[in-house]
Amino acid sequence: MSTATNSPGLVVLAVDDEKAGMDELVTLLNGNRNVRRVLKADDATEALLVLAGDDEELAARKEAGMPVVDAVFADLDMPGLTGMELARVLAGFKPAPVLVFVTAHSHEAVAAFELGAVDYILKPAKQPRMDKSIERVLDKINSTGAAAAAPVPEQRDDEVIPVELAGTTKLVSRASVRWVEAQGDYARLYTADGSHLVRIPLAQLEERWEKAGFVRIHRSYLVPLSLITELRMGGSGYSVVIGHEEKVLPVSRRHTRELKDRLVRGAGP
Repeated sequence: MSTATNSPGLVVLAVDDEKAGMDELVTLLNGNRNVRRVLKADDATEALLVLAGDDEELAARKEAGMPVVDAVFADLDMPGLTGMELARVLAGFKPAPVLVFVTAHSHEAVAAFELGAVDYILKPAKQPRMDKSIERVLDKINSTGAAAAAPVPEQRDDEVIPVELAGTTKLVSRASVRWVEAQGDYARLYTADGSHLVRIPLAQLEERWEKAGFVRIHRSYLVPLSLITELRMGGSGYSVVIGHEEKVLPVSRRHTRELKDRLVRGAGP
């Protein structure tokens, strides 16, 4: 078993919104000799940002066709997205990390296993119980070959971006985004039902979404190539028209050549 960086041991993500619970979980995970690296997320929303794979090692794993992390150990009761809702999102990952719930409540065990969890640990947990759970994770990985997946052709599932609004977490799919506008260190995602501000720089989204067909047309705008219906030239330079809403966005001189080339290639056989 090896990671994308050829280092032995599991890379796991611990998700718990309570500090005491997180400290206990990290201690138990680090106490197992098969665990090499433990990443942390204070809630499900932060977990999804970690799983986006911006970390150098995680990005390498993703490029190699491996799960971004080998396993996710998550609490159930968290603000915003619950552990169960996180599990439903993880089920759409290809390949998906192995899922283990670590919780003080036993009443959702059946639902957890129906969602594909390999284990359900009740708090407070002890090291022998965690070690047993790690064995189940390894059995799952070995049975599916998830930890040693060979590189696969580029085929990425639609990414989901968590958006916080008045205490509610909304999941915005990349496929629903019509264009993106930079707003300082934030980005505003425009969809058919409105706009959503996320704390992700536009340059970071440009890198993450390039292979999904998004192209930078201006220092302030990122758009999906497939939604460009017109490239116009006017007195102040070029602009593009986006989709049926006919949104007009400027194209900077710096990005004009690349955009033309991309449009020509996209129109080819």
